[in-house]
Amino acid sequence: MRQLSPKQVLDLVEQSETKPVLLDVREDFENEICAIEGSINIPLHKISDAVEELDPQQEYILICHHGLRSQRAGIIMESQGFEKLINLVGGIDAWACNIAPEMKRY
Repeated sequence: MRQLSPKQVLDLVEQSETKPVLLDVREDFENEICAIEGSINIPLHKISDAVEELDPQQEYILICHHGLRSQRAGIIMESQGFEKLINLVGGIDAWACNIAPEMKRY
């Protein structure tokens, strides 16, 4: 699993022909506070069941509050055969600080 900063993730998303999936593993109530536009929300505790519905050939950028839960989600996904995984270092909090200062923080 690759570890990318918010700026590196933004560059990747903007420059990729095949857009990676932004997979937010925070709880629903956290996602209601703030989210990166276009992301899908599957809380960490549901990832094991959800991998059956996800494409293991797709590239995923994993997002949580500070980067720890998304790292755990990546480990679970790797154990299920997913190889194209990126962890957003610092999570959505770092995204808000560095990319989207207007984003609500908690």
